[in-house]
Amino acid sequence: MTTLSAQLKEKQNGFMQQVPQETAEVMAKATTDLDASGIVDNSLKVGDKAPDFELPDATGKVVKLSTLLLENGPIVVTFYRGQWCPYCNLEIRAFQQLLPEFHQAGAQVVAISPELPSNALSITEKHELAFPVLSDVGNTVARDYGLVFSLAESLRPLYNGFGIDIPASNGDESFELPVPATYVIDSAGTIRYAYANADYTLRAEPADVLAAVNAL
Repeated sequence: MTTLSAQLKEKQNGFMQQVPQETAEVMAKATTDLDASGIVDNSLKVGDKAPDFELPDATGKVVKLSTLLLENGPIVVTFYRGQWCPYCNLEIRAFQQLLPEFHQAGAQVVAISPELPSNALSITEKHELAFPVLSDVGNTVARDYGLVFSLAESLRPLYNGFGIDIPASNGDESFELPVPATYVIDSAGTIRYAYANADYTLRAEPADVLAAVNAL
């Protein structure tokens, strides 16, 4: 099976071949600036207590982290930007493909984005996901994990040109998004694996996350 990192690299290479050099440079600078902001350094790390949360899934059912931990043991929580993001879609699909292995290891997978529940339902149906996709409108939970930033002003017209309407997806005008991040949280609520990256084209490899679960 092709690794997620290889799929992401192929997607990025294809995209860069299609956009003008000036556009590529604006996007690269925004990523560099976000990395330099220290957002990843200030996000939650291994050993931190995972903030509890209650969020609705795609059907409106409220999912509570502490209840999941109590009932199911370790939880993999992955934050993604939205169903409009092709890199996020590759990541979500990769976790779905390994879901039986996560279940065999005694862990559940939960995905979180700032999108409205209707968009959570869209990605759930599109990829036939068998794990909860939660709607964190306003990025309340992502903020607790130290992951929230505002999309650079320079990127907003570019995104509009790509047909991406973040205010419509998220239901507000903040242009706030989470940096992509994945956590393994043990049954005591402690983070045992943490991955966050200011570069949205890079994600945690699900096989590595599974190895972290198996190491618990």
